[in-house]
Amino acid sequence: MPIPAAPKPGTPVLLGIPFDANSSWLRGAAGAPPIIRVALRSDSSNSWTETGVDLGAEGAYCDAGDLKFTFQEPFAAIENKVGELLDKGLRPVCLGGDHSITLAIVRAFGKRVPGLTILHFDAHPDLYDELEGNRHSHACPFARIMEEGAAKRLIQIGIRTMNGHQREQAKKFGVEVIEMRHLPALDRMKVDGPIYISFDMDVLDPAHVPGISHREPGGMTVREAIAHIHAITGRIAGADIVEFNPAQDHTQITAMVAAKLLKEILGKMIGS
Repeated sequence: MPIPAAPKPGTPVLLGIPFDANSSWLRGAAGAPPIIRVALRSDSSNSWTETGVDLGAEGAYCDAGDLKFTFQEPFAAIENKVGELLDKGLRPVCLGGDHSITLAIVRAFGKRVPGLTILHFDAHPDLYDELEGNRHSHACPFARIMEEGAAKRLIQIGIRTMNGHQREQAKKFGVEVIEMRHLPALDRMKVDGPIYISFDMDVLDPAHVPGISHREPGGMTVREAIAHIHAITGRIAGADIVEFNPAQDHTQITAMVAAKLLKEILGKMIGS
C-alpha cells in the first residue's frame, strides 16, 4: 500500500529502517523490515486485528518502503525522512533495525509533536550515558532523548536488567520504570496526550521470540504484551518495532510475533 497522492490525515505509514551499526552484540536486525512485511501479509492469518479493524481495507495504512542510506549521516537521514512523513500528516510506524534508530525518529517527533509520552517496552532501559565509547549505541537512545528534551515523559515496561548506573540515569531523567517483576501494569497505559510506542522485541521472553540478539529470560508473553498495547488510551502518534534479528530466527516464529504486534499497534492507531 504505497503512499497515496493525498493521504488521509493521521493515516499510519510503515517505514523500514534497515540499520544495525550501533548494535553492541550481534548484527542482523537491519534485515528485519521486509521480513516483518512478509509475515504481516502472510496467508496464515487474515487482515483483521483483535480490536475489529480490517487492515486490508483501502487506505487503512500505507507504506513508505525502506529508507535508503547513501552518503548522508544515518541519523540525519532517519530524522529527515520521519519528519517528511509527519509533515504530510501521517503517523510513522518504523520497522528496525537496532534500538539506536529511536533517537533519530523521536528527534523528528520532538520538533513537531509537543508533549510526547514514550511507552518503551524492553528488557533493557537503554539509558547508558555511553557504551564502549559509543554515545549512540543501541544501549543509549533514551539517555539522549531525555537529555535533548525530545519527549516530555518516558515510561518503561518490562525492564529486568537494571544496573546501578542505569538506575541513577532513570532517577536523573525522571523515567518511570515498571520492572518485569511488577507487571501487569495495565492501569499505567492510561496516558493522556500524544503517545509514541517503542517496542523492543526482547521485552518478550526468548521462549516466544528466539530471533533476537540479546536473550533475557523471564520476559513478557505475547499475550501480556498485546494486553498492554490494547490498554493504551491516548492517541498513538507513532511507533517503532526494533531488535528483531532474522539471522537468529530459524523457524520464523519471531517474524510472525513481530507482525502480530505490528497488526495490533496499527489497529489501535486506526481505532483512535
